[in-house]
Amino acid sequence: MKKSTISMVMVAVLSILSGCQEEKPVDVVQTVDWYKANKAERLEMLAKCKNNPGELAATPNCINASRAASAITWGAKGGIQVEPLTAEDLKKNR
Repeated sequence: MKKSTISMVMVAVLSILSGCQEEKPVDVVQTVDWYKANKAERLEMLAKCKNNPGELAATPNCINASRAASAITWGAKGGIQVEPLTAEDLKKNR
């Protein structure tokens, strides 16, 4: 009798505690192209990521905003213009 009462109390306590978990709102994940096109949102997301890197740095939105910023920076500088190597090029350099 005591075992069943203790079991029922434990189940009740666990079910109550499981309901106490705070749920975080789910952020919509934006693409790199979206962040390229939306400068204000990109800068806002980068600021959030910089202010809380422990929690946010590895999130998809921080990564996408960072990649968009990098792509825009490289695009503005012209990037590195390199011709792809072919098998013939490699044979010539031996």
